Amino acid sequence: MKRMLVAIMVAAVAVSAAAQRKPAHDSAPPKPLYDVMEKGIVELQEAMTSGQVTSKDLVAAYVARIAAYDRSGPALNAMIALNPGALEAADALDRERAQKGPRGPLHGIPILLKDNIATADKLETTAGALALVGARPREDATIARRLREAGAVILGKASMSEWAYFKSAPGSSGWSARNGQSRNPYALDRTPCGSSSGSAIAVAANLVTVSIGTETDGSIICPSGVNGVVGIKPTVGLTSRAGVIPISATQDTVGPFGRTVADAATVLGALVGVDPRDAATQTSEGKAQSDYTRALARDGLRGARIGVPREGYFGYSTKADAVVNEAIAVMKGLGAEVVDPIKIPNFDRASLTASELIVLLYEFKAGVNAYLANLAPGAKVTTLEDVIAFNKRNAGDNLPFFGQELLERAQAKGPLTDAEYVEALEKVRRLAGREGFDVIMEEQKLDALVAPTTTPAWPVDLVNGDQFRGSSAKSAAIVGYPLVSVPAGHAQGLPVGLTFMGRAWSEPTLIKLAYAFEQATKARRPPQYRATGLY
Repeated sequence: MKRMLVAIMVAAVAVSAAAQRKPAHDSAPPKPLYDVMEKGIVELQEAMTSGQVTSKDLVAAYVARIAAYDRSGPALNAMIALNPGALEAADALDRERAQKGPRGPLHGIPILLKDNIATADKLETTAGALALVGARPREDATIARRLREAGAVILGKASMSEWAYFKSAPGSSGWSARNGQSRNPYALDRTPCGSSSGSAIAVAANLVTVSIGTETDGSIICPSGVNGVVGIKPTVGLTSRAGVIPISATQDTVGPFGRTVADAATVLGALVGVDPRDAATQTSEGKAQSDYTRALARDGLRGARIGVPREGYFGYSTKADAVVNEAIAVMKGLGAEVVDPIKIPNFDRASLTASELIVLLYEFKAGVNAYLANLAPGAKVTTLEDVIAFNKRNAGDNLPFFGQELLERAQAKGPLTDAEYVEALEKVRRLAGREGFDVIMEEQKLDALVAPTTTPAWPVDLVNGDQFRGSSAKSAAIVGYPLVSVPAGHAQGLPVGLTFMGRAWSEPTLIKLAYAFEQATKARRPPQYRATGLY
């Protein structure tokens, strides 16, 4: 079905291109596909403004790359579905540009959504789960609506770890029953990491310019790091989660991927704002910005005070540590004042992780049941209990490598009024936030913390599961604070990311710091689609 849809889209692009050619008696060759390689939003807008290319041409070029790199060639499996309406939407936006001018920086720009972001069109929204095939949302997720209003073309849905990696423990990042295993474009036998895997792969491999992911605890940051792209995990409440298949009401957030900090910052501005459908966004009033590119400054590290939390954030990967230690030296050279080391009070990864899991289990059950209850009639499942039963009935397709322990543990939990949940939520927020992260930021008067995003990508293992050792996500995940991951270097050809961490609503500061580092180092390299990471 997926290959058929790609073939249909490729055929539609060919027919559209043929319709624009000169009559048969004219010997002029057909217009070649536009070269989208490593092109950013500004370059694409300049090309559309000058008439060199149209939004329809961009859709055609990206569809061709998807056919060549995602469904054949290295077979990255980053796409779960192409949007049958993408050409029509692009054509309408081209006409609007000609008549009225562009709406803004995203006008006509193709973009991918993670497959847990609802669209009320011909695309499915399944979180990678076969149980949700045919389950129709009643309306677009707020994020999807805002992107359409900004003039973006929704090119399709990106693959993801099924149920946003909240199905089994262990599991394999980038695997879902609906789409199989996605691949890291730098080494095809290596993990793409995190649940927003397809969104990061697609940007890294130039299958699209920018994309959207979601994070609960590392699912934007980790794939950014191992796929050599920029990811912004916003403060919880800055972007709406309405219409997004949830894990956690207190930790989920929606954010962008780009190959540059500027592109990711551009997309972020289109996502933000108070949404009556998501109460958490009320806290962003007066704090959100419509244009985060105003924070871009090449000298943004000069005078910045940066903390380095060695304990818990370093030490699990000598290769990642080496890259980030070099990055810290670069930041010093750019005028940053580095406080190294600092220690985050109460940082006990095991203790916090145990309490965090309790919170996630309760909130997952409540959130998924609420999402399923709001679907249009005709869905195969209407409760989490139905999902578990569906997977058991079709275990060969749904549970071929790992189980569904997390789904079952969540189903066993009670309501959000249970003392176990209330106590766990209070504990993690207090220890990680106001008695932890906040304390060291205030005491040391820090603008940000920096650490390795995660290890270089490890081999995909569908027997034992992910070899996950550590990341920069934990404290920020628990208290809902922002992160920006930017390419920092490589270890044997595998990307290593650097994460900038900050307090709530500090996205402009983090973007400024990340941009200054990016412009000084230009560490990103396009992927080579090697068979293995051992080189």
